[in-house]
Parts: sequence; C-alpha cells; structure tokens
Amino acid sequence: MLGTFGRWAAAGLMLAGATASWGQAEAASPTGSPELRAAAVLAEMTPEEKLTLVKGYFGTDFGTSFTAPPEARPGSAGYVPGVPRLGIPPQWQTDAGIGVATQGGAKSKRPATALPSGLAVAASWDPDVAYAGGRMIGGEARAYGFNVMLGGGVDLVREPRNGRNFEYAGEDPLLAGTIAGAAIAGVQSNHIVSTVKHYALNDQETDRGKVNVVIDESAARTSDLLAFELAIERGNPGSVMCAYNRIGGPYACESKHLLSDVLRKDWHYQGYVMSDWGAVHSAIDAVAAGLDQESGFGLHRDDNYGAKLSEALAAGTVSGAQLDAMAGHVLTAMFAHGLIDNPVGEPGQPDFAADQGVALRAAEAGAVLLKNDGGLLPLVATAKRIVVIGGHADKGVLAGGGSSLVYPGDGFDGGNAVPGLKPTSWPGPVMFYPSSPLEELRKALPGARVDYIDGTDPAAAARLAKGADVAIVFATQWTGESFDVPLTLPDDQDALIGAVATANRNTAVVLETGGPVLMPWNAKVKVVLEAWYPGRMGGLAIADLLTGKANPSGALPVTFPASLAQLPHPGALPSGTVTYSEGAAVGYKWFDKQNAAPLYPFGHGLSYTTFELGRLTVSQNAQRKVFAIVSLTNTGKRPGAKTVQLYAGPAAGTGGWEAPRRLVGFHKFELAPGQTQTAEIEIDPRLLATWRKDPAGWVIDQGDYAFGAGLSSRELTAKAQLKLAVARYLAADWRAGDRQ
Repeated sequence: MLGTFGRWAAAGLMLAGATASWGQAEAASPTGSPELRAAAVLAEMTPEEKLTLVKGYFGTDFGTSFTAPPEARPGSAGYVPGVPRLGIPPQWQTDAGIGVATQGGAKSKRPATALPSGLAVAASWDPDVAYAGGRMIGGEARAYGFNVMLGGGVDLVREPRNGRNFEYAGEDPLLAGTIAGAAIAGVQSNHIVSTVKHYALNDQETDRGKVNVVIDESAARTSDLLAFELAIERGNPGSVMCAYNRIGGPYACESKHLLSDVLRKDWHYQGYVMSDWGAVHSAIDAVAAGLDQESGFGLHRDDNYGAKLSEALAAGTVSGAQLDAMAGHVLTAMFAHGLIDNPVGEPGQPDFAADQGVALRAAEAGAVLLKNDGGLLPLVATAKRIVVIGGHADKGVLAGGGSSLVYPGDGFDGGNAVPGLKPTSWPGPVMFYPSSPLEELRKALPGARVDYIDGTDPAAAARLAKGADVAIVFATQWTGESFDVPLTLPDDQDALIGAVATANRNTAVVLETGGPVLMPWNAKVKVVLEAWYPGRMGGLAIADLLTGKANPSGALPVTFPASLAQLPHPGALPSGTVTYSEGAAVGYKWFDKQNAAPLYPFGHGLSYTTFELGRLTVSQNAQRKVFAIVSLTNTGKRPGAKTVQLYAGPAAGTGGWEAPRRLVGFHKFELAPGQTQTAEIEIDPRLLATWRKDPAGWVIDQGDYAFGAGLSSRELTAKAQLKLAVARYLAADWRAGDRQ
C-alpha cells in the first residue's frame, strides 16, 4: 500500500497532463470522492498557491506587532487565504467547543450563545445532547461566516487541577470519545470543519509549551489516544489539532509517531493536521512528522510554514511531494465537509432564541445532584423564606477563561454581568453570563421570600441564614487556559459554607466549577448540586433543577477525590518532564486499583425519582461481537432519566489490565413513572483488550471476564460473566475490520 506522500505523488503524476478545464470540471462535480476532487485541483495549483493553504494567520490584531489580514473575520482565531481562481474559499476559523468565541484583544465582541462547559455536556452522558449542542454552535459559526470551528476537546482529565478540564469530556476514553465525537458531528452538520484537540496528552497547562510527557505506549493507546481514536471514528473531524507539549522527546506537532504512524497509518485518518497556535518549532521536523498546516502567524512570529518552508523547498530539504500531501489533505477535508460545495456567506445574525433552548437543555441534562439528604430538594411551596448566598448569584453564572470564552455581547443581552473582576485581560476577563439564579428562583417561587447576601462576610451570611427555611450557597472557582488550579475553593468559600451550614441545617450548595473540588464541609450540608459552568442559560437551568421543574439526570464524568493525597501525583504540577507512572489507570481506574474511596465516584448522580436495575445478560455472537442486555424501571412518581453504566474486567486468574475494571458501555434511559425499558449495548472489542506492540494491535486474552451494570462505577448491582477466546485486531487494518 502506498503511504500518504506516495498516494498524493501518484495522484499528481496521473493528473499532470490534465487540462485546466478537465480539472475544474472534476473538482466541480459533487459525485467524485473528496480525495480525487482534491487531486484535480492540486494538479492545477502553483507552488505558491499550495503554500497558501498550509499557512494560517491570527485573525485579530495583536498589539502593535501584527495587523490581521483584512479578509479575516474581525476578532477571530484564524484565517487561511483561499485560491479564488480555482474556487477554493478561505478558511475562517473560530474558537471553540462552547460557542463562537471572540478573541479578548478584539475591539468589539461578537454576541453568541454559550453552551455549558464541555465537562457539563459530558456529564449528561447523552450523545444526543452533545450533537444538538454541536449543531447549534456550528450553526452560529456558519451564520457569522466561519467555516472552521476549533472545538472538539477530548484530552482526558488525567490531572484534575488542569485549568482547561472544563473544555474536555471527562476521564474515561469511551465517554470522552463518544461525547466529543457526537459534538464534532453536530458542528460539521452545518457544512463546516470541526477539529479534535489537543493531540495528544495535553493534560496540564503548567509549562504546557515544553513539558515532556513520558508514558508507556500501551498505556497511551488504552487511555488518552483511545479517546482521540473513538472521537475521530464517531465525529469524522475535518482536522486534528496537535498540542503544545512534548511526548517522549519530540513536540506533539513534530512527532512522526503521533501524526504519521498512529493517526495516518493505524487510524487511516484522511483530514488535515493543524498546529495549535505557536506549537511548531521547526518547519523541516514538522513536515517530516506529518503536520499539514501551521496556525496563527501573528500571534507567534516564527514563520515556519511561510518563509522557512519556502526556503526548505528551494533547498530540497522539503520535497514537492511533501507539499502536495500537505495541501492535498487540506483540500480533501474542504471537499469532504462542504466548504467548497456549500460555501459560507457574508456574516449574518443567528437565531438566538432557538439556540438558547438548546443551551438550556444541555445545562439541565449535565448538572449533577451529588447529595440530597432528607429530600430537601426539590424546593416546595412550604419553603416560605429562602436565602441565596454568594457566587454573584444575583447577577449571573460563571464561565471558564481563555480562548474558548464566548461573549454574550453588548448588543445581545448585556455583556458581562459582573465586569471588572481580575484578571480583566488574558486569560480573562472573568465572565459571568447574565442569567441570574436569584432572579430565576424568585420567578419560580412567587409565594416565597428569597433574600440575597454576597457572602463576603461569613458571619453576616450565617445570621441571615439562621432564620430561613433553606439556605443556598453558590460557590465558584474560575479556571481557564494557561494556568492550573488547586482543588480548593478560593476566597475562603469553605469557611463561608461551614458557617452557613452551622447556622442552618437545611443548607444546599450549588457549585460552579471547572472540575472537581474538595469539600471539607460535605458532611454538614444536605445538598450538593454540581452545575459546572452552565452556559448562557445557566441561571434558569439551576432554578429549574432546584425547584423540580427539571429532574436532575447528570452523572459525574470525573472522580471527586476526598483529598489531594489520593491523586497519582499529589505534589505540585511539574515542569520539564512528567512521567505518567499510573499509565492507563486514569481517574476511577486509579481509585479502584488503589482501593481508595473517593468523595464522589465516577458515574455518580442522583434524581428526584427512583430506579430499579433489571437482570444483566452478556453474550457473544458468531462474529465474536459481545453484547450486553439490561433493563431499567422508574419505580418513583416523577418522570426521570438515568444512565446505566456497564463495566468489565478480567475475572480472578485473568490479568494484564491497568485496573480492575473499565467502562465498556452505557445507555441513558428516559422513563415515565412505572415504565421499564431494555437496552442492548454492543461492546467495542478494544475495551476488552490490551495493546500489544508486535504485531501492533489489540489482543483479547482468553479467559473469564466479569461484567457489572449499575448507576455509578461503585454501584454495580447487576452482574454477569462471559468466557472469551483469544482474539487479535491489527491496528493498521482496524477500519477494514480485518482480524487475525
């Protein structure tokens, strides 16, 4: 089989004698394959035009050192010129996975609808919610004239203090890959390209530009890389964005192993690889590794895929065939995802009213009710006096910081609800969306008195709470790109919660955080609701959940530790080199391996109704596919949704896994009171296998395997066992389904 460069070189030779009219006709035909259409255009391009496709510019003025191209969308992340004479449009690029972002340095901010954080969407455990959210933000991107969206974050929550965890989809590769893949597919349903990022092992922000990650190949394949593999299979992203960090020495964007061996050879990826902004350090090394496009010139000044690439072509250190492969991958993705056949128009205005409904549904589906002692929630009409405390709940809900930040916009609905909080510049500003939980609670409970105090004086808050029927404390932790955070709430909020809980036994805590936090007050409060960063409609979603208009159905996509000491790396996040000695035992797998009790386990989440799990059966058909069948009954009095999770692990005497069990499947049920439903779950064989190097691929060892279904990773009440024969799946033939 020809390699990537060989295929494009062969295509170039076949088309070298083609006339311009033949090539244009082939490219214009929607019936040809994207690769053949790309080859037809490529044959007519000059070297200068090919170079145009592989160099991206920052889309926003950067101080006095860089002025964005006038054709770029104002305040955008990136711009790649097109080739007008051949009908190739520019690539207008926007951040990110939560909505259409505007760069902080832009003079005016583009109004857009913000979804809840990526972690909140993952907490829904619902691919339909993820797809709808992706479709919504992709629609707004298209309406604004963008055809590339830089979303699809799938880096595992390996380090819970990572400041960008809120952008990602949890700690498990199956969950993360499924949710991110669905979101990518939703974005691309608008005939635009979505990326998947940051490839790979970009699991901390500390020293992210040069930290060297060291991990065993098999461990990487069964954890972080598997999440990317699954997301790519489910979402088919037009582009993969490589990361800042080093992996085993080389930078991610200059790693032949990552970009050529794994992505192209093993995963058969057909799109293009773009760099993160400023992640390239050598034009020659990046080209040799398989990087197709360098992004963000102007934000960085190292012109690797501009002047340096031209010099390398002239000197022969980069070949014309290599440039053809790079430009060919870009063109293939543009044809495959409709950028050429369905070009974006001039910027217009999205349908914000409809889009807010999508954001509301996602916020309600992803919130996780961690604790509800005594059935304090939902709030009922008998609660005549409620005190709301802290978290700027009188103004709005918190958002994460950095390049993904979406602005509600001055012309949309008031902009930042709490302006002026530091930092006001990168990676800020600290943003609160103008959706006040306090005001929404007052609307939802017209017969109750709902007071507010800002919580800066814990003693005053405790005095006000003492006479209330219910006290609700809103606790926040701002996280963002370029920095990591401790697991403790800032600004003495732990002391505030403790004081209020001492004064009022009916205390509820609503968390707006980017990931897990420690809870020294957990035993003192009756309710904990994790709302994450709930997006533009977060205030209404929180009020609906607290009052029972919406029934909580989210489940944790990450483990909440009881202490920092329980983490694989409890010390300060390292610079230089970080060795992932835990291997593939990420999150709940580490806790299971160590037999450590978390504060709240992966998959945990409560409801206002009750459920009963039926019998679990697991079987294997003649094609050696493994299926599980499980049923769930709503035994309560309210409609509700619940995710049944399926885990598997080697039974006694069978070993070789990184942890006792893995998540191998899940299904979210929506049930009326008294209703029972049954689901069949097909189990991906990679989730029952280990990665072997020689020959490279997945191997299921012969032996007995124990399966457990339940409502969290620590609540597996239905059990089954299945004996499996040895099975091998070669990596390079996986897409073809070949087995040995």
